[in-house]
Amino acid sequence: MNGHNPLDTIVMDGEEVSFQTGETLFEISERHRKDIPTLCYDKRLDPFGGCRMCMVELEGSRNPVASCTTKASPGMVVRTTSAKLEKDRKTLVELVASENREIATNQLAGFASLELAQLVKRYDAHSGRFPGKKSGQSHDDENPFILRDYEQCISCYRCVRVCAEREGDYAIDVMNRGFATQITTQFDGDLRDSECTFCGQCVQTCPTGALADKKALRATDIAGVIKKTRTVCTYCGVGCSMDILSKDEKIVGVQPAMDGPANIGALCVKGQFAFDFVQHSDRLATPYVRKNDELVPATWDEALDRAAAGFQQATQNHGNEAIYAIASGRAPHEASYAMQKLMRAGWGLNNIDNCSRA
Repeated sequence: MNGHNPLDTIVMDGEEVSFQTGETLFEISERHRKDIPTLCYDKRLDPFGGCRMCMVELEGSRNPVASCTTKASPGMVVRTTSAKLEKDRKTLVELVASENREIATNQLAGFASLELAQLVKRYDAHSGRFPGKKSGQSHDDENPFILRDYEQCISCYRCVRVCAEREGDYAIDVMNRGFATQITTQFDGDLRDSECTFCGQCVQTCPTGALADKKALRATDIAGVIKKTRTVCTYCGVGCSMDILSKDEKIVGVQPAMDGPANIGALCVKGQFAFDFVQHSDRLATPYVRKNDELVPATWDEALDRAAAGFQQATQNHGNEAIYAIASGRAPHEASYAMQKLMRAGWGLNNIDNCSRA
């Protein structure tokens, strides 16, 4: 295979497969479409090995190993599934599920919010098998964006890690140990008093809905099937990909595209939560032009003709240098290109700037 040493192979489920130096057993299994379950894993983050759901049998090893933290070495013989592995995985799911207040989670809560519920269904796990002391305490955080329901927390630490590794904010952390373990902020305060930028990454990586999108959950009682539409954020020129959640043609939430080439699952607070303007009652739905000192509705042709006439009048009265263009930082590259083409080819000017350069 391209770039591979022919000796760099392992045997996985009876099949010889190649690997690149540094690859983990889980990464190899993903390439070969092995369905290994996980709970603490997010491919954007450094491997953690906390949930043990991804354990595999390694020939020569006394116990199963976590595939997400075990790097491949030539000659390994690995089994990704067996009756014993599946039994152990079911037990792990039941241990986690027994501690949570409930398993059912609304898919509006976040991108990964159904992961635990899906594993419970996959293994026909029972949430009452290990009753007893529970950890996690909900935080009545008054911020308008993120719900903090730690009775649903399974201490996978994905939220803490994504905040540190992807955002570099370190706004949330872990305090205490054992059943007293709690996800927290500095001095156990509200998110708005921390370093949190409300990017929502913690919400989108949470596998249980312990951290959830408050704005999207407002649509829980709205009738209709949730539809996802892939688009590009309009707030700046970066080009972050995202999925618009809608019910009956009404936007109810936004989720970042985990495969977005520009953002890889990240959004800023505006891209994540500031979508109400799209269908706001105050949003202009038609162009307006000024007549007799009043703004009146017009057609697009009328508005564009009026704008062109204004440019022509300005150049006749004051010359080309009277015209200056500023392209919006929210415009895509194509629109910015068209703007500079209009100025340079149409008017012979270099009087153009873009507000996002600052």
